[in-house]
Formats: sequence, structure tokens, C-alpha cells
Amino acid sequence: MDLSEEQFRRYARHLILDEVGEEGQARLLRSRVLVVGAGGLGSPLLLYLAAAGVGTIGVADDDRVDLTNLQRQIVHMTSSVGALKVDSARSTLGAINPDIRIETHALRLGPENAEKIVAAYDLVADGSDNFATRYLLTDLCFRLEKPLVAAALSPFEGQLSTFRPYLGPGHPCYRCLFRDPPPPDLVPRCEEAGILGAVAGVLGTLQTVEVLKELLGLGDSLDGKLLLYDAMRTRFHSIRIAKDPECPTCAMHALAAKDQRRTEVSPPLSAGR
Repeated sequence: MDLSEEQFRRYARHLILDEVGEEGQARLLRSRVLVVGAGGLGSPLLLYLAAAGVGTIGVADDDRVDLTNLQRQIVHMTSSVGALKVDSARSTLGAINPDIRIETHALRLGPENAEKIVAAYDLVADGSDNFATRYLLTDLCFRLEKPLVAAALSPFEGQLSTFRPYLGPGHPCYRCLFRDPPPPDLVPRCEEAGILGAVAGVLGTLQTVEVLKELLGLGDSLDGKLLLYDAMRTRFHSIRIAKDPECPTCAMHALAAKDQRRTEVSPPLSAGR
């Protein structure tokens, strides 16, 4: 696609990067990214994806803006209190970059609706705040072969990884890392534990970098690694994630792929049968 004169000016600092250039920017403009959650992680994600010129951004969230959100959810304004978060985010992103398309999904993703939504995008960025959504996205992105860039927060810490388990051995999924969700009383919600607002900004911004790297095919992916951030000690640490041979998600999809291959090589039935 040819960039307009306005796009050349808007994305000038991308265009002069040898690693991006006009071809890379055109790829971003053609890309479709689903951001799950328009909260502390989703806010910087959405802002920087819009500024970068990701052509279509989907926002999935069923919540409304509350005054307590504004300490960290920087995509929302005081004037948006009471509004749906997806509508508030769309307004802010449109003001930043009218060059892109914002698709809103004012709902909580569940087994009854998530597959159709996820299938329409190239990549999913998970900024959700509950384990049910995380495991649902793990299964769907595996089956639909969509990269999943996922982050999570605690009061002064965060973690980030990219999951592409459909690529086979050496590519773990979220369940390879966390087989089962922890008991609810071990992971208090933000309204119970609190959070230093800027920690969400650090992790959400890092998450955006990984999304852009995946879309552009740049650098080293976090696939197979978990990045840990400790704000109190100003420390980053990266650990390797092994593919769990007993992971139920990976085993299920490996079995499905095996059945598919068997079906593909089976002789056709006789036309006269």
C-alpha cells in the first residue's frame, strides 16, 4: 500500500528506521490487533498501538469507567467516568490517530463469543484481570494459531511473555507455565491489594513493544521466556519456559493435529458407495 503525505509525516520516525521503513509501516497499517481489557495494561497498549499506526485495533471490555480507575488507566479521562470503557478508549484513540479503525466489543469474552472475535484478528494482547479469560485465550489462540502477548500485574511487580505454542516443540503455552489457576484467596484483586499506577504503565508499554515486534518480525521474541519486573528493586529478570510434556492444552492440540493429518491421508470413499 502507498502511504499518503500525511502518513509520511505522522510515521516519519518509524520510516527512517531501517528495521521498519515504509514496508514495515504499511504492514502495521494492515494489521489487526485485539486488546483484551481497557484497564491498567490495556491503556498504554492502546495508546501506543494507535500512535504506531496499527490499522485496526479491537478493544474488548464490558466494564465502565470508575473514578478509581484513573490513577493508572490513562486511556480514560475524568469526563468519561460512567461511560463504557470501550467507548471512552475509542474516543481517546480517535483523537490521537484518526488514521486507524477502532472496533469495540462491549462484552466479557467467554466460550460463547470469544472464538468469533479472536478469529478476526492477527494477534491478541491480553490485559485481562482474571484467570478464566487468560486460559480461554490460551486455548483459542493455540487452536486459531494467533500469537498471544500476555502480561499480568501485582502491586509492585509484573510479568510478560509471548505464546506461540502452535509452532510446535520448544514453544510453550500459558498452561505450560501455570497448569492451573491459583486459589482465589492467593491472588487478591487490584481493589483489595492496590497497585502503584505507573507499574501498569511499564508493563503495558513493554507489552506494546512485543506486539509491534511480532507484527514486524523484529528482534528476539519472548516466546519461550518470561520477563519479570520488580519495581521496588528496579530489576528485570528473564527465565526460560519449558514446554510441559503433560500440558493438557498442548496435548489436546497435538492430538487434534494428529487426527487431522490422518484424515488428510485417508483414501476417499468410493463415489458409488
